[in-house]
Amino acid sequence: MKIRSAAFQCSSAKASQCPRPDRPEFAFIGRSNVGKSSLINLLTGRSGLAKVSGTPGKTQLINHFLIDDSWYLVDLPGYGYARVSKDRRAGFSKLIRDYIAGRENLVCLFVLVDSRLEPQKADIEFLNLLGNNRIPFALVFTKTDKLSDNQTASNVARYKRFLLQSWQELPPIFITSSEKKKGKEELLEFIENCVNTYASHTGEE
Repeated sequence: MKIRSAAFQCSSAKASQCPRPDRPEFAFIGRSNVGKSSLINLLTGRSGLAKVSGTPGKTQLINHFLIDDSWYLVDLPGYGYARVSKDRRAGFSKLIRDYIAGRENLVCLFVLVDSRLEPQKADIEFLNLLGNNRIPFALVFTKTDKLSDNQTASNVARYKRFLLQSWQELPPIFITSSEKKKGKEELLEFIENCVNTYASHTGEE
């Protein structure tokens, strides 16, 4: 898949304010400062589409981007630590839960994790929440340019072993680096296949 157009559609403070669910939707989420905006910009080929910030908790709304007039890419607020008030974090949490639980056209939620770190409590709790609610998701390891190939492979293998202690099977897994443009083609191919499957199931062309 080659993205030809990517345009900001809207920001929503509530899940009920999101655009009509008339197109397949792919959302990106992760702990604060995991590299989400950089990955979105890499996938779309638009360096300033999603705002990149070194400040955790910068994304506070559900941001929709219309891709090739055929599907939505969604930038969700981060979870876990952010330098905002406890009440604001609780608001983020409710916003995320309402969106994930109620968005009928959500085809896949891409959960980003920092490849340099051991499995983090906030990530595991969130993945378990998705599994318990049967939310389709994929795991995306970011910032692999900070590691050697061997270190990346070792860390990903460790993460898989950890998940398999309580999961019967693993979700789709992607290895990425926005800095080195790694994983872009694999992610876009996955999305393209999902879009085609969605269209065949809904009768759309």
